[in-house]
Amino acid sequence: MWGLKPKSYNCEKCGNDFVSRTALRYHFRAKHLGKVHCQTCGTEVLRASPQHHEKTDHEQTQTSNQERCWNMTFQREIKFVAMETSTSCRMCSKQFGTVHGREHHEKQEHHFTASKRAQMSTGFKPENVLEYRTPIELERFLEAKLRPISGPTRLACASEIDRMIALIKDSFPLSIAFVIKGGSYIKGTDTQDWSDLDIVIFSNAFEDLEDCKRRIPEVLEELRERLIKSSLANRLVLQKRTPFSLRFYFKCYKDHHGHSFDVLPCYDTFGPALSRGLKESFYHKLYLCNDSDLIQLYTMALLKYQVEFVKASTERVKDLMRLVKHWFKTSFAKPTKENKFRRLPSSYAMELITIHVWELAGKPIFFSFVQGMRAVLKLLVRYQDICIIWHKHYRSNSTVFQKVILKQTRPLVLDPANPNLNICENSNAWDEVAHVAQQSLLKPLFNGVQAKEPWLFTNNW
Repeated sequence: MWGLKPKSYNCEKCGNDFVSRTALRYHFRAKHLGKVHCQTCGTEVLRASPQHHEKTDHEQTQTSNQERCWNMTFQREIKFVAMETSTSCRMCSKQFGTVHGREHHEKQEHHFTASKRAQMSTGFKPENVLEYRTPIELERFLEAKLRPISGPTRLACASEIDRMIALIKDSFPLSIAFVIKGGSYIKGTDTQDWSDLDIVIFSNAFEDLEDCKRRIPEVLEELRERLIKSSLANRLVLQKRTPFSLRFYFKCYKDHHGHSFDVLPCYDTFGPALSRGLKESFYHKLYLCNDSDLIQLYTMALLKYQVEFVKASTERVKDLMRLVKHWFKTSFAKPTKENKFRRLPSSYAMELITIHVWELAGKPIFFSFVQGMRAVLKLLVRYQDICIIWHKHYRSNSTVFQKVILKQTRPLVLDPANPNLNICENSNAWDEVAHVAQQSLLKPLFNGVQAKEPWLFTNNW
């Protein structure tokens, strides 16, 4: 007998699917009847009392808001105004004031229902690790396919990268004050098939950041011309230039693999290191800046601290990051013409979330990768509860931090080096991440797996 796909009935208000018209009707009466969406925060409120909602929920004092934030429990409502990509429609790129407003638009205008989300997000590839059935198989895959090859090959690779960086410095058309290096290779989270490096070159030849912003295109073009005439030109594959960087692929040791380079010129604002006092002043300047281009140039000075934060992790945690990023790479469907503006979270976000989960486990030296991956995926399913903050570079009582935290939306992963930046705001598809994570937990790798010490806290998830 042929299996027929059951018909589903979709709620136009929230996008949820139901198996019968009766179930949909009951849901609508219980959840939506007599309610309208608040234009400020997107919450559904009673049609008869929108003024009461405005007064009680939007006219709160800063003190009461602040107290609610400092509790840092997972009960805080998602009412803060989001920014950047998180509020842009993944189908038409239209911007909205809140994440809820964007999601409501996607459901109403593009019929982005729960079933459609499942169809457009999930795309498990053959090289995914989720079909493995034992921890030993996962360890073997990590060693054979993900962890960079050690020994002479790694040393030769390091020598080639140093040679490429030296060439970049020699070819740079302006005087160089100092260089900061970043990317997965520098952090130690690169894999056998992916390695990237960010080379930020600070120069005193720029008068200020405005001058830097204005002159970057000509500086990058001259650097490009010099590189394609260099001795390593036959090993460079130049890619499309971004507004602030020259991007190319460098064929490394015996062409067995390669590295993706981003070279970014910048004005030397503070020198190679920031004191605590300078950082506070710097964060305040970032908070007041409304020019997105200048913000990007400012934050290049923080790359060193972002790299150091991840690099300080143990080797086993870095291996867990590799597994999580490989899962991310091999579990999602590619965007189509219909959802071409979908933006998944960055690999940096995945690294920080992995570190946080490991910290919740008590920073164990030895642990099961299956347990670690399971914990990360279970947290991603609960993405609306994610609230991750570190206070290594900024104080919890600093003015900038207090102002920024009041405006943030969930999920929240505050950059450990920059209190102005919620890493999660660069994605408009966290609901898709949650769905794929939920489906992944049903795969053979996690079949029958129960939380063990030190991962028992995941039982609450």
